[in-house]
Amino acid sequence: MKPLMELTIPYNSATTCLYPKPPLTPQISTLLHPFNPSKQRRKSTTSQLQTPAGLTASLPSPTIPSHKVTVHDRQRGVVHEFTVPEDQYILHTAEAQDISLPFACRHGCCTSCAVRVKSGELRQPEALGISSELKAKGYALLCVGFPSSDLEVETQDEDEVYWLQFGRYFARGPIDRDDYALELAMADE
Repeated sequence: MKPLMELTIPYNSATTCLYPKPPLTPQISTLLHPFNPSKQRRKSTTSQLQTPAGLTASLPSPTIPSHKVTVHDRQRGVVHEFTVPEDQYILHTAEAQDISLPFACRHGCCTSCAVRVKSGELRQPEALGISSELKAKGYALLCVGFPSSDLEVETQDEDEVYWLQFGRYFARGPIDRDDYALELAMADE
């Protein structure tokens, strides 16, 4: 191994503001052992919420129970039946099986994938797009829903569920259009 030459940076008052003062004993371990990407290990971690659908949806684990999920898609007039492991999102598993269901955010924050449970049970701890009151009435979100039993659900109109969720906050009665105020506003522009 070749000996390394020591690099000296002149230090004076002019370089103080540009470069910090070098340490008295410079650390050159990075020069002796350069980065070698082939020796680096990547630690792969996945959680229940981050597992790609294709990994376990097509090859269910024998230790994780799977359940039959039936989705009545009202908008398209189609009924889908497929099997979903308990540790997989219903929407992701459907997509892995080339089943098209309504969705938007995939994070449980909107009402695009909302369904009404006809029979069975599901867990949806991340379903922020619907209140506990709506959950108690049987509403669920497929994008963040895990089946707990065989399940039969029916898709819902997104606007209808949104109104049930937030309508009480925005419903102050009908809004009267004020054409005169609109004309004044337009004249100011």
